[in-house]
Amino acid sequence: MRRLITHATVALVATAAISAAATNDNAMLEKEKAAWQAFKDKKPDEFKKLLSANLMAVYAEGFSDMQKELADMQKWDMKSFAISDYKVMSAGSDTVVSTYKVKVEGTYDGKDQSGTYNAASVWKKQKGEWQAIFHTNVKEAPAGG
Repeated sequence: MRRLITHATVALVATAAISAAATNDNAMLEKEKAAWQAFKDKKPDEFKKLLSANLMAVYAEGFSDMQKELADMQKWDMKSFAISDYKVMSAGSDTVVSTYKVKVEGTYDGKDQSGTYNAASVWKKQKGEWQAIFHTNVKEAPAGG
């Protein structure tokens, strides 16, 4: 009987951990979507709530920080975005790393930037709230390129 209770307890804890991980994955995906939506809608105050003031970012064009992200927001005319293949990995109790693809339709400074991008973010819990502290995305090369 004792062995049965031990196995049942282990199964319950494992199920709770898997459930919590899935919930955390969904919560982080929602944060990621909210950041993209705020950027798309050109809502800097909402965007800043989701990102650390010390944000660091890396793109094919170079490095970025919060000030540059906000300036670039005004140059984008993003029609739509769709996140897929979202994966998140915990790096401790207060840090997660996410990777995903994001299909974007839009222009930057009048030039078409539509395509699928490989993206990653690092999120850190600060003062009880998740904030992105690092982000990168790079446009996928055309097939055969």
